[in-house]
Amino acid sequence: MNIFEVFRIATGALAENKLRSMLTLLAIVIGVFAVISASTGVKVIERYFDDTMSVMGGSVINISTRPMVQMGDASAFRNRQRITFDQFEALQERSVMGRFMSPDVMFRFTRVESADAQTNPNIPIYGSNENWMMNNAYDIEEGRNFILDEVQNARPVVVIGEDVRQALFGDATPIGKSIRIDGQSYTVIGLAGAKGSIMGSSLDNFVLAPYTRMGIVYGFNRNVSIMVQAPDILMINETIDELTGLLRVIRGVAPGEPSDFEIATNESLRGTFDSLTGYLFIFGLVVGGIALLGAGIGVMNIMLVSVTERTREIGIRKSIGATRRAIVQQFLLETVVICQIGGLIGILVGVAGGNILSIVMETAFVIPWNAVVTGVGGMTIIGLLFGVYPAMVAARLDPITCLRYE
Repeated sequence: MNIFEVFRIATGALAENKLRSMLTLLAIVIGVFAVISASTGVKVIERYFDDTMSVMGGSVINISTRPMVQMGDASAFRNRQRITFDQFEALQERSVMGRFMSPDVMFRFTRVESADAQTNPNIPIYGSNENWMMNNAYDIEEGRNFILDEVQNARPVVVIGEDVRQALFGDATPIGKSIRIDGQSYTVIGLAGAKGSIMGSSLDNFVLAPYTRMGIVYGFNRNVSIMVQAPDILMINETIDELTGLLRVIRGVAPGEPSDFEIATNESLRGTFDSLTGYLFIFGLVVGGIALLGAGIGVMNIMLVSVTERTREIGIRKSIGATRRAIVQQFLLETVVICQIGGLIGILVGVAGGNILSIVMETAFVIPWNAVVTGVGGMTIIGLLFGVYPAMVAARLDPITCLRYE
């Protein structure tokens, strides 16, 4: 009996018992869907992390009062004192290993105006220094970046993102033109290269000004995040140790007390993402395993019923020379085919369901090929495991008794 005949008989057995077959296939689909969608979700999150690190500056060390990715109770961080601009400047002055240090402070969401146009009132106004562009992996499309003198002397100059340029000047060059922010006039000296968006949030919708100028306008009483780079990728740990020691002294943390700030790198953030994706995958595996166990029992039940309903057929086959091995192979293959039908549906639905996350996160469509191949192999194994007993029952039937069966 060839595979096509087996497939025809298996689908016929499913069609004869529609309700029972649908419930069994649904259990298989749910089980495979849980595993495949979890695997797809993990791949999407990993892709999102890699894409985010590539557009946000891959080798940057971040210092802040709270973790960049926060899990669990936040009460341990709630009462921490702010990192101030004075502390940033002290750290910048004392650090030997830290390179390209910059504050990272969003001072305000507001409207930006030019002579003939204005933006929506949702433009984030950042204050930093000449290193902010590098630390956030921005290039200068037109004009130039800040220079140290402009930061030290709080000059009213800005670098704008592509979205702000389009809203105020269209495709015309913004360099040398004046804009107003909350009644204050600033000269545009640079245009940042476009970077697109992440999860619907544009990376090109911003204005960057010297933090010294923003502090004068809006006040210096801010919680400052600090971005810094190690002199070499192999010296990140040594740089972190130096920054930790210096900042503990600057902030007056007593010996033996835990640090009241957080230092994060790409690797530490990846560890957090890995733990999140690990929980997601385990959850999908557990749910899928339970569903597949129930599905396997259901498939075995369908095949036992099929053996009963096809007793006379089995007797005829045996009477014309079919061996026990041939009967076992037939029913095993039918069981595998039934499992594969449900498995393939589950894989398709699981990949589609998991990629809903890729739409939300605005990343590329992901197919977890390893999980797909494992799913196909897994459904084959389940078909063989739960098909053995019905197949053996069929093979042991007496042909004379089978021919008399009504």
